Amino acid sequence: MSKTNPEVTVVLPAYNEAMAIGTVVSALCAAYPGWEILVVDDGSRDATREMAMAAGARVVHHARNMGNGAAVKTGAGHARGRYLVFMDADGQHSTDLPGQLITVLKEGYDMVVGARAMDTHAGLARRWGNRALNYFASMMTDQAIPDLTSGVRAVRGAAFKRFLYLLPNGFSYPTTITMAFMRSGLAVTFHPIRARKRQGVSKIKFVRDGSRFLIIIMKIVTLYSPMRIFLPVSLAFFFTALGWYLHVYATSGRFTNMPVLLFTVSVVTFLIGLVSDQITTLHMSLSQIGVHDGHETLFDPAGKVGQRPVEGSRVAEEGRRPDSHDDIAQGV
Repeated sequence: MSKTNPEVTVVLPAYNEAMAIGTVVSALCAAYPGWEILVVDDGSRDATREMAMAAGARVVHHARNMGNGAAVKTGAGHARGRYLVFMDADGQHSTDLPGQLITVLKEGYDMVVGARAMDTHAGLARRWGNRALNYFASMMTDQAIPDLTSGVRAVRGAAFKRFLYLLPNGFSYPTTITMAFMRSGLAVTFHPIRARKRQGVSKIKFVRDGSRFLIIIMKIVTLYSPMRIFLPVSLAFFFTALGWYLHVYATSGRFTNMPVLLFTVSVVTFLIGLVSDQITTLHMSLSQIGVHDGHETLFDPAGKVGQRPVEGSRVAEEGRRPDSHDDIAQGV
């Protein structure tokens, strides 16, 4: 396929990656001549944009730094391929990795996540933090999750775009999209990968981003399986109230207000869970948004809903697509 109608788009979010981006893009262009290589320059202050364009990538530019998740959303919104591959732009991954992920994806999966080996170049604290997050997420989803935070993945574009409105602008986007796919019953698998030592300095801070990952996990589980959270909490309050009442009545023969309060909290928590479950059903319906009347629903990094013509439709043929190197994401 031609680059104007590619089967696969490789999306490379990049922020101040001038040191590595040219080499990465050149290698990908040489290995996959029929694919679209799309670099999202997230407001870099160095020559990232110029180096990527010179190497042959299509470049989308943010006027200011908005975060890795925002760059991913912009890339997904402007990608032309049916399948999307998301990779780091720092040269950590081998050139043949996108091909491997796409091969696995075509076996019938909706998402293939690159699961990093535990001895990959990362500090001890981050490795143990990732293990804790993986365990917590696996417990919540009842599925084995070997690498929750990997940003390397291949997805079916139509499925991925259903969840753009959920994705945060920061580095926790992999956590969100992985949990969202799993809780929605989409087919997700993990493909083992090894990463080279990155060029430059990592932009992830363990303590700051680790706490955000935990918050995101709770949000996603609450959104897709609220009773998994609210029912145990409700039962905990209920049995605490019952035990308190029996203990006080057995020892003093009196009835106090505390059991009443705890029973009330138990009932209210359970009702909140029921309401949340109804909201979940509504969200699941909204996530089915796809292509209608020749338009594809898009969500920009600011969370606003928009539409663009789908390539090949009558609407698209009558309209005009932006040039490959236009600053089509400025002001988003």
